[in-house]
Amino acid sequence: MTTTDLLWWAALVVQLLAIPGTLLPVLPGLVLLPLGALLWCWAVGFGVAWPVLLLAVVLLLLGWGAEALGVVLGAARLQASRWAYGGAALGLLFGVLGLLPALPVGGPLLGALVGPLLGAALGELVAELGPGRRNAPGHLDPAPGRGALAILGRSLKVGLAVVSGMLVSRLAQMLLAVVGVVGFVALSLWGPAAG
Repeated sequence: MTTTDLLWWAALVVQLLAIPGTLLPVLPGLVLLPLGALLWCWAVGFGVAWPVLLLAVVLLLLGWGAEALGVVLGAARLQASRWAYGGAALGLLFGVLGLLPALPVGGPLLGALVGPLLGAALGELVAELGPGRRNAPGHLDPAPGRGALAILGRSLKVGLAVVSGMLVSRLAQMLLAVVGVVGFVALSLWGPAAG
């Protein structure tokens, strides 16, 4: 087995790690596609392996766009506040690092789901009840007697919307990672670098 063969296998392993990395918050995800492609380009030369690197970078950019759209569109439909987005980000951080005391079991994977849900819901609750209460277009004050429950229900809906948007974006990123690995194998074995 030559050095080039070993570097091909190493690049493939790096790229394969992108697939679980899109689902597990402890792995980098789509960033591994260009890293594996760079390893392959280094092995055979950029002049012949540039299509592999180009594909990996395009898929990385598409994945970043899918992540942004998933979170934004999920909560934008419910006219979520900026507090909900900030709360979701903080919730994700706390959930992944295991700082949520209510999660002694499940680790970062469960925390990555529960953290943003609680964070977005709490952020929206702060926006609804805090000083300078927001009045978004189409936002109606809850009926008397149901105020607290209506606000809490809306906050939970916003939290669920953020988490569902995250899940959809993660699924899209996983599919992009699979396309990246298949594309790497195809372009490296049958493309210009195959010779």
